[in-house]
Amino acid sequence: MIRINLLAAERDRAKKQGKVTLGTSGQKLTIGCSIILILSVLFVGWRYWALGRESAQLDADISASQQETTRLHSIIQQVQQFEQRKAQLQQRVVLIELLRKGQTGPVHMLDQISRALPPMLWLTEVKQANATDVIIDGRSTTLTGLSDFVSNLEASGYFKRSIEIVSTTTEPAATQASELIRFSIRAIFQQLGEAKPVVAGAKQSG
Repeated sequence: MIRINLLAAERDRAKKQGKVTLGTSGQKLTIGCSIILILSVLFVGWRYWALGRESAQLDADISASQQETTRLHSIIQQVQQFEQRKAQLQQRVVLIELLRKGQTGPVHMLDQISRALPPMLWLTEVKQANATDVIIDGRSTTLTGLSDFVSNLEASGYFKRSIEIVSTTTEPAATQASELIRFSIRAIFQQLGEAKPVVAGAKQSG
């Protein structure tokens, strides 16, 4: 009669099943750790690649900014040179205008003085104390001639009113028995348009 020990077989089967179960849990843990490690490596690699790409982009941006800065600096230097050149040209224009006025001013002044001379009056010296003050010395046979000369200068519009008679003295004439009036007047010269000329006969009409 054959006896089968079923209890021992059940225990052996249970042990085998237990070993298989324990082995399967360990494998799962190992696989999970491996997956986590792989993902970590992939994330670190991706992050390193992304940082490298950002660094390269930043380097490119910095290089482009430096080039733009150099270009703008060159433009600024050109603008500064242009402004300096413009200022120099403006100064030259002002100087030319001053010289031109200085050349035409004495011409007008002498022309108006010669036009204002009445009969029997002549000049011995005309000198400028500065750019506007004029000292005129001369001789006249009468005080009326000196008064007419002053009035004519004021009426020309090139001399400010009132013209100052600095001095008048009498001296004997060289060829006549009468005396001559030696005078010196001070006038302030101005360009036409700075003061309205006096119209001849205005005082008489008033």
